[in-house]
Amino acid sequence: MALAGVLLMIPIVVLLWVPHYAKVEPTLWGFPFFFWYQFLWVFICSGLTYTAYRLTLSARGRTTHKVGEDR
Repeated sequence: MALAGVLLMIPIVVLLWVPHYAKVEPTLWGFPFFFWYQFLWVFICSGLTYTAYRLTLSARGRTTHKVGEDR
């Protein structure tokens, strides 16, 4: 469960560190670094959130939710 928390904290820490990515260069297809870097993190955050979700499920001892299943 602690690993899931760390995975969820990574994007928060990285994206709050604005001086790291508040620049124009390098550009990608004409987009300044600031914009495409943040857009890239949309996909990274999705992957990290899904991984944290799967880790949490496996730590609880089940891998899927089924309709009508008793908890």
